[in-house]
Amino acid sequence: VQLVESGGGSVQAGGSLTLSCSASGFVFDDYAVAWFRRAPGKEREGVSCITSDGTPHYSDAVKGRFTVSSDTAKSTVFLHMNNLKPEDSADYYCAAEVSNYYCSVYGPQHETFQDNMDYWGKGTPVTVTS
Repeated sequence: VQLVESGGGSVQAGGSLTLSCSASGFVFDDYAVAWFRRAPGKEREGVSCITSDGTPHYSDAVKGRFTVSSDTAKSTVFLHMNNLKPEDSADYYCAAEVSNYYCSVYGPQHETFQDNMDYWGKGTPVTVTS
């Protein structure tokens, strides 16, 4: 089982980036996929998730600026990040949840959301400069 993030980098405030999460080794169509981030000195937080039926959910911090989408044919989930702010700088991780329950019922902002992921990627860094 493998989740691999890509697309991170450095961008100026107001700019855009798209992260990718490519999955292998499990039945991708059955899982919800989530995005998390951890900024230096801060705890990891949930950013977004998308259920296996394609329903997206967002944290308040990114709602209206980030969009999550999936390409099931490619077993890949994307996080399109627009109007980036310096406070979005962090390592971004994707994770997969087989039950879909926590994504659909609690959403990525819930305090227990990250405890219920089944698989994790290793992360990709995003730096937003002012």
